[in-house]
Amino acid sequence: MYKREQIFRGREKESAFLWGARQTGKSTLLKMIYPDALYFDLLLANEFNRFLSNPSLLRETVEADNSSSPVIIDEIQRLPSLLNEIQWLIVNRKRQFVLSGSSPRKIVRSGGNLLGGRAIRYELYPLIYKEIPDFELIRALNNGLLPRMYLSERPARLLSAYIGSYLRDEIMAEAKIRNIASFSRFLGIAAFSNGEIVNYTNIAAECGVSGPTVKEYFQILEDTMTGRFLPSYQKKPKRRVILSPKFYYFDVGIANHLLKRGTIVPGSEAFGKAFEHFIYHEIYSHSHYSDLNYTVNYWRTASQTEVDFILGDHETAVEVKSTDMANPRHLRGLNSFAEEYKVKRLILVSNDPYPRKAGKIDILPWRMFLDKLWAGEVIG
Repeated sequence: MYKREQIFRGREKESAFLWGARQTGKSTLLKMIYPDALYFDLLLANEFNRFLSNPSLLRETVEADNSSSPVIIDEIQRLPSLLNEIQWLIVNRKRQFVLSGSSPRKIVRSGGNLLGGRAIRYELYPLIYKEIPDFELIRALNNGLLPRMYLSERPARLLSAYIGSYLRDEIMAEAKIRNIASFSRFLGIAAFSNGEIVNYTNIAAECGVSGPTVKEYFQILEDTMTGRFLPSYQKKPKRRVILSPKFYYFDVGIANHLLKRGTIVPGSEAFGKAFEHFIYHEIYSHSHYSDLNYTVNYWRTASQTEVDFILGDHETAVEVKSTDMANPRHLRGLNSFAEEYKVKRLILVSNDPYPRKAGKIDILPWRMFLDKLWAGEVIG
């Protein structure tokens, strides 16, 4: 059993939205936290059709329930029409609702009701290091961190099915994409931008579509929480910096499969890319799960000096190297950033077996870095 992060943090009695991509574990988590809840699953045809034809049935059913248990509705984005009934029940009957789904995109795009601030928004991401007993880095980098994928001994078929049935078919249907071939090509080509600066013009040429269409495709991935941009850090730069964002898929296993990386082994280029993606996932998840909600950026100058992740308002700078022997060459980006900004902490995350200190820079083994991150010792 995974030790899922308690993302509600003592607010279990508040109404909430819980968003997250398919198979991140939303339903399992909600059933664990709220075992006695009145539960509706809109993936079930009979549930969906029942409420589709008559949304007021939800109000009648909830009013007939005399318990004080919360009401959980899974896949709420499939029936935005229920949200008016839900709002009425929250306001007039003081019932608690927890509404989960893959993303709010469909509701937002249709001008639907997101309950006017009456429900807290939470997001659930793929598994993190501290949620997995006996965590195995190589397994995580190869399989990814979706719960079902991480444990699989043969994840390739599961990942292929996930990409086909969800990333391609379901997202295309929700976004009403008509050019199936171009979007399918885009998913693979976008993977080559994973962890890299996005060049819309080049991607558009490879996909055979316009630049605005490619931007729309990226926006769809971001809206559906299956990809995200990492902005560049641009605050009062003394040197000329790169302005374009980087892009990451939401899970390292998805990126691996789209890139056809094969088995990832230590020392390979693919290991370095996947390792950096994994550390980014941990930092991004920590920002949201901790309620600190600090910004995460990257920094790169026109002369190609770079730091992988800037946390907060240049509070902490983190460089990620997969080497097991960090040397002065690996520290250049951090030292350059420290020359330009006042930084509280400079950290190099690596596969070094022991922590070291190089001037102002802490060289930390990845496991120690993550322990410190989740203990609140990196930022905050």
